[in-house]
Amino acid sequence: MARKSRSRKHAPAKPTPARPRYAPDWITLGLSAFGMLVTGYLVITTLTTGTPVGCGVGSSCDIVQQSRWSTLLGLPVALWGFGLYLVIALVAGLGRARPKRWQQLWALSFFGLIFSLYLTLVGWLELDALCWWCTLSLATVLALVITLTFRRPGLDEGPFWGNFLLGRGVTVAVLLVALHGIYNGWFEAPADPKLEALAQHLDRTGATFYGAFWCPTCQDQKAIFGAAADDLPYFECSPNGRNAGLAFECASENISNFPTWVIGSRRLDGIQTPEDLARYSRFDWEGWQPPE
Repeated sequence: MARKSRSRKHAPAKPTPARPRYAPDWITLGLSAFGMLVTGYLVITTLTTGTPVGCGVGSSCDIVQQSRWSTLLGLPVALWGFGLYLVIALVAGLGRARPKRWQQLWALSFFGLIFSLYLTLVGWLELDALCWWCTLSLATVLALVITLTFRRPGLDEGPFWGNFLLGRGVTVAVLLVALHGIYNGWFEAPADPKLEALAQHLDRTGATFYGAFWCPTCQDQKAIFGAAADDLPYFECSPNGRNAGLAFECASENISNFPTWVIGSRRLDGIQTPEDLARYSRFDWEGWQPPE
């Protein structure tokens, strides 16, 4: 007797649920785009050796733009800022769940705010100068933080801000300490013994390096000596601030350019190489040997 064939019934496959699409954060996108315009403009003027609008030679803005704080790890600070605004814009445009996206955007903006505040305070306290382009970027990232703070999506109740800020705050604090260390030479190589010996020789023989704290070329001169710069016979000509008069010692020497070296009866304007300083001060640069 022939068996009846039984047809197997398969359960219909469940359709894969469509991934929800979230609208971009247009407000954050707009603010980050404006920040990219500001920092992008500064990057272009830096790479083309141009001068940003309102940053004439010797102006407060120019002093900041020419200072050692205008670069970080060999790249313009404006380029780092452009990269941060770009990341914020990408995150704001991604289709992610709003709470997770908000946390990422707030953390990035908060770091940018602390970074901008740090550089602004350094310019004010160390250089007695402010860059209005940098201040505009600071205002933009501040607007991002304020806007995101007041637009926080509904999250679980509880001590949200305390836990959230603690986690992000520790990370930002570590990065800020590392940043401060980079700018203050904590990670510099030890002083070159030869440069250290030259610096001590210049000091011992009565040479004087006249400069000003806000002078970019003075910072470049010190950078040539690295950690040995602390031994240079440096004299500060603007002890009372950038806009105050010259110190009496500088005025009596008719110092009008920075840096100016006085070695014996010889005056040298501008940055000097170690070889030239050695020659003028009669330091045996070629034959110097480290002490045993």
